Amino acid sequence: MSAPATSETLTQQTGLKPGPGEALLVVDVQNDFLPGGKQAVRGGNDLIPVLNRLIAAFERLGLPIYASRDWHPSDHCSFRTEGGPWPPHCIAGLRGAEPPAALRLPGETHIIYKGTSAYADAYSAFQATGLGVELRRSGCRRVFIGGLATDYCVRATALDALRNGLDAFVFENAVRAVDIHDGDGARALEELRAAGVMLGNSDSLTS
Repeated sequence: MSAPATSETLTQQTGLKPGPGEALLVVDVQNDFLPGGKQAVRGGNDLIPVLNRLIAAFERLGLPIYASRDWHPSDHCSFRTEGGPWPPHCIAGLRGAEPPAALRLPGETHIIYKGTSAYADAYSAFQATGLGVELRRSGCRRVFIGGLATDYCVRATALDALRNGLDAFVFENAVRAVDIHDGDGARALEELRAAGVMLGNSDSLTS
């Protein structure tokens, strides 16, 4: 059984020290983005044990946990039926929009609903959600990010964290890419690195 994560663990392995002003953000881990879903990301289920360990680590450290969800109306502009690029997915209130039962989000998790307007897409968890204001108001300085998908919502969320004056850290082993074009996920990670997002492995928090 793994030892409880501590601030010292992360400091020793990455030079980062979680504590006041840190938060975990789980991006769009929803049934429709997992195998069997309307817009499944290959390997999406592999993230769940990794994310559960991260969630448990942040909970033990007393740090806040946020989870974003696509929460679309049935006529959302991103759907192919409305001329968009994606199959209908994560329709508000339906099973596909819910998180998988295996994802162990605590009851006090802050849920962020995005893409709620039929007329505007929202890849970023910060877009029209008030998340940036909420994080700044709570004194957050850095967000640690995992979830789906690397080349879309994770990428947009991490870049928007920087735009909101936050530091951002993406766990490379806690994300998966759509990869419509081979290498999209890897290119997204390189773009994030170049923009100033830190990349690393979650073992530093969960070992």
